[in-house]
Amino acid sequence: MNLIRIGLALVLAATVVACQKPDAGNVDGKRIEAAATNGEWLSYGKDYSEQRFSPLDKINATTVKDLGLAWFADFDTDRGQEATPIMVDGVLYTTTAWSKVFAFDAKTGKQLWTWDPKVDRAKGFDACCDVVNRGVAIWKGRVYVGTLDGRLVALNAGDGTVAWSVQTTDNSKPYTITGAPRVVKDKVLIGNGGAEYGVRGYITAYDAATGKQAWRFYTVPNPTGAPDGAASDKVMAEKANATWSDGAWKESGGGGTAWDAMAYDPALDIMYFGIGNGNPWNHMKRSGGKGDNLFLSSILALKPDTGEYVWHYQTTPGESWDYTATQHIMLADLKIGGQDRKVLMQAPKNGFFYVIDRATGQLISAEPYAPITWATKVDMATGRPVEAPGARYETKPAVIEPGPLGSHNWHPMAFNPKAGLVYIPAQVAASPYGDEKVYKHRQGAMNLGLDTLIMGLPSDKAQFAAIKATTSGKLVAWDPVAQKARWTVNHPHFWNAGILSTAGGLVFQGSAGGGFTAYDAATGAKLWNYRTQNSVVAPASTYELDGEQYVALMVGYGGAGATFASALNGDPVRMPGRLMVFKLGGKVVAPDFKVATKPGLDLTGVSSKGDAKAGFALYQNNCTGCHGGSAVGGYLADLRVSQMLRTEADFKSVVIDGALKSKGMVSFAKYMTPKEAEDIRAYLLTQARAIQTQAAAPTRPAA
Repeated sequence: MNLIRIGLALVLAATVVACQKPDAGNVDGKRIEAAATNGEWLSYGKDYSEQRFSPLDKINATTVKDLGLAWFADFDTDRGQEATPIMVDGVLYTTTAWSKVFAFDAKTGKQLWTWDPKVDRAKGFDACCDVVNRGVAIWKGRVYVGTLDGRLVALNAGDGTVAWSVQTTDNSKPYTITGAPRVVKDKVLIGNGGAEYGVRGYITAYDAATGKQAWRFYTVPNPTGAPDGAASDKVMAEKANATWSDGAWKESGGGGTAWDAMAYDPALDIMYFGIGNGNPWNHMKRSGGKGDNLFLSSILALKPDTGEYVWHYQTTPGESWDYTATQHIMLADLKIGGQDRKVLMQAPKNGFFYVIDRATGQLISAEPYAPITWATKVDMATGRPVEAPGARYETKPAVIEPGPLGSHNWHPMAFNPKAGLVYIPAQVAASPYGDEKVYKHRQGAMNLGLDTLIMGLPSDKAQFAAIKATTSGKLVAWDPVAQKARWTVNHPHFWNAGILSTAGGLVFQGSAGGGFTAYDAATGAKLWNYRTQNSVVAPASTYELDGEQYVALMVGYGGAGATFASALNGDPVRMPGRLMVFKLGGKVVAPDFKVATKPGLDLTGVSSKGDAKAGFALYQNNCTGCHGGSAVGGYLADLRVSQMLRTEADFKSVVIDGALKSKGMVSFAKYMTPKEAEDIRAYLLTQARAIQTQAAAPTRPAA
């Protein structure tokens, strides 16, 4: 009997080992470098250069017409999908909302394993821009992921079990992680988010094998003035501290979170990071309107072994508009002025396309890639933008282009070295800015320092239509040497999707309208389109297996812009997330999503004693980030049709008592009184009745 048990145990052990695939995810630096020239997709931007260009060409301008669905997988969430699928040794790794990780057979779509970090849903309150996750890193048999609650977790690539986990942030503060980590020289590099809510940004390197912290670099000074015992101490004392004056940053932490962009040059051994906005946004409130506030809105070059400072370039000195420089960074070798230059390229929020010498940080060129009004040019002698009069809204409000969503947001661009073009998912969306006359820091809440009353979307149809007409999305094919657009495709939806470029002469991009399109890389002509049903914001990746080329895409709407774009783009209905993988001759048909219609709201006999005008101001300061400007709907519940509006008690139970905390809607009791909550309800009732009146109004025949 014992022999039988021993034999059975040995069989089971062998089965587990076989399922775990001990060689799964065996990736190192040399292999990531080589991915630039082969059919693998091993890192977030494919390889260390982050060009998002694949040399695969079986899917090309001639064959793309035969592209069809090979397989798909549905997810258990209707929140935003922003990840880039990574393919290693026949396994496709991706993440979904709430930092969940999935592994699939890259050829068949069979799910191999999944891991749920079980993030407390209340943490969604700290996420300015949805509970998204942009992907994983793979290194020597491990899968690394950052979680919304600030953990960095190493999973065994074969079976998804946890190898180690470390808390990278102070969870008593509103830090989050939504970006993908990178691994360089056995160190896992990760930043964080939360600048709007009042945190101090930093970048940390952890030992890939053990999770032990190797170094940390703070991106803004210590408000106490004391050194941190960190890699950033020397440069803070020499360069950064003097660029900050007294102001609200000493209470809020200053911001400067590194929540997305990274790239690495193995030859120079330099790691590049994009640094975000300040807290509060308004420079006058944050630092008394004085100083450049390093290293906000900067590209920061560090040594990956130690975190030692190499150079920085600040795209928006003393930023006051949420013009982050966290947007996609890519590296390339270009011939400029007859010379071969090793460059870094970025199209940050502020609307200028920067080409920078990546060894020295010297600015080579900077020209607008989208309409801008905040500045007229970048002074090439100083490297600083020449700001337009009144752009800082010190004395009166101003409508500035771009607004806080930027001319380009997190959505990755792509570079085709054959065509010499960068493909930018650009957007056009201005915004009014005004100084908040009386500012008081609210711990854990959004702190902008702006007059939010002027930033809402109107309920009036004519005014709304006029604003919508000024917004759009654009796919811009940008020549980084000539610094001008070669062609542009205009989109009706301004909240854009990321880009993939291939040697097949194709540029792939999804849309907020629920489609996935292949464009001719040279001309911008539309060559192929697939109806995804749900909207797309993520970039695609591509890989080769057994002689076939595949294109993988995460489908699902969300993110910062969705709070406003949902209304401006026609208020798309929330649908579950889906991974869709295509190949030539694919014949699979994904079933239509079961779309839930918005419930009706009977307001007969419903009233409120609250002050709707005061409620509008309270809504703008507390609710707009998730539920949309002027309550026109966002990636969360449309409050204009919410049943909780029917009674004061129902509304209070959610907003003040936290009845829906388990779903991410925490109590706002520390930010408002029950009376103020009722004022918000009164305002929402006016909005709810407005859309019901508009729906009942007769349609005027066309002239």
